[in-house]
Amino acid sequence: MPITQPHHAPGRLPRVSRALGLLLGFAADRVLGDPRRFHPVAGFGQAASRLESRWYADSRAAGTAYTVALVGTTAAAGVVVERLTRNRPIVHTLVTAAATWTALGARSLDREAEVMAGLLEEKDIPAARDRLNHLCARDATSLEADELARATVESVAENTSDACVAPLLWGGVLGVPGLLAYRAANTLDAMVGYKSAKYLNFGWASARLDDVLNLLPARVCALLTGLAAGRPREAIAVWQRDASKHPSPNAGPVEAAFAGALELTLGGMNSYGSYQEDRGTLGDGPTPAVADVRRTAALARRVDVVAAGVAAILAVAGRKGTRWG
Repeated sequence: MPITQPHHAPGRLPRVSRALGLLLGFAADRVLGDPRRFHPVAGFGQAASRLESRWYADSRAAGTAYTVALVGTTAAAGVVVERLTRNRPIVHTLVTAAATWTALGARSLDREAEVMAGLLEEKDIPAARDRLNHLCARDATSLEADELARATVESVAENTSDACVAPLLWGGVLGVPGLLAYRAANTLDAMVGYKSAKYLNFGWASARLDDVLNLLPARVCALLTGLAAGRPREAIAVWQRDASKHPSPNAGPVEAAFAGALELTLGGMNSYGSYQEDRGTLGDGPTPAVADVRRTAALARRVDVVAAGVAAILAVAGRKGTRWG
């Protein structure tokens, strides 16, 4: 009788190694955070800046070509990596972990929230104003403690989706190409996606692509926020009622869910130097105080952990895995 070899269903091993890689990369981010030198995202940003200096024009066409070139090249590199490692489970796990670690910024976000909390608790307002630009682009010149706390809470909420939930979900569905392409698009949005005179046209494509890529992850993040806080009904109620007041289609649901989960009121008028933006009013409770910064950071950490589990489940549950040819 011939001896039959064990047979693995097509795509099974890539799905398992993808899930393991996502969890390993998430753990690396939690333990190590971003590397202080030679970060791949910083290198991408430098390359993007050099390309911008050559391609910049005050037009949507130029900005679209810029975005397609950078995000497309990054996604193609991820596809090549997937194809080269898809039949080597250990290597595939490791490269997925490396891509996940590169794409995530959850630990760095957590550290910035803790630094801001410490400065505000010490009443070092000048230092807190200077530090806020590590989290967002708001003009902090005249902000006092409570306004700095609100800015921090809102930035942590929004970036919990951008820096952790969204890349994990794209990694769970598409693997390395999803992780790298998402981080490339999100980085370009942070660089040129502003509503300033210089970038209103050139940054349009980067901003719109980031909106599209975050459309579903932001809403998953909003749902996970309520679950992680043990207040799903309250978070969803505020999300459904108030998210549309926010000018961002994706930050609105996330910030509203955090407002409901933390029993706070977020939003208001923000200054970004060259322009002001009305973020609406989200939630029913008091406006954030200094003590709420650490509460927000703790909730964000719980959301991150749940999101990592969801991403791993998505990776394993894929119908046939993403084979990339």
